[in-house]
Amino acid sequence: MRERPMYKLILTLHVIGATIWTGGHLVLALGILPGALKRRSLERLQQFEATYERVGLPALIVQILTGLWLAHHYLPDASAWLNLSSPWTRLVALKLLLLALTLGLAADARLRLIPRLDESRLASLAWHIVGVTALSVLLVIAGVGFRTGGLF
Repeated sequence: MRERPMYKLILTLHVIGATIWTGGHLVLALGILPGALKRRSLERLQQFEATYERVGLPALIVQILTGLWLAHHYLPDASAWLNLSSPWTRLVALKLLLLALTLGLAADARLRLIPRLDESRLASLAWHIVGVTALSVLLVIAGVGFRTGGLF
């Protein structure tokens, strides 16, 4: 099957967004967070956040917009996106669920934790970081499922 050029562009932008979002969170969770927890220091986390936010949030927005476009490409009837009757609809529904959970955790961290962040809230922030990272990896795995049929 030959794909249209617009599809290829949108998919490429979606994968670049996923790379930035997931890669950044893996660096944060596996590279920066352990040292911050060990030292009970917020400085490295705040430095990373200040730098990454300028790239990470636009990447997430690109992923959301291109993801919706791709979902419409595969399933033009949006009412079918939550109908779990086929592998395609299950993947779209799974990605929407993972996105909602990601946005919920990210919003909670951004609105509740980060504005009043101090050492006493570091453990809560760590759980948010680990959660968003795990969800982003699951989003990548689910996305690969559109081409491979999934892991399960």
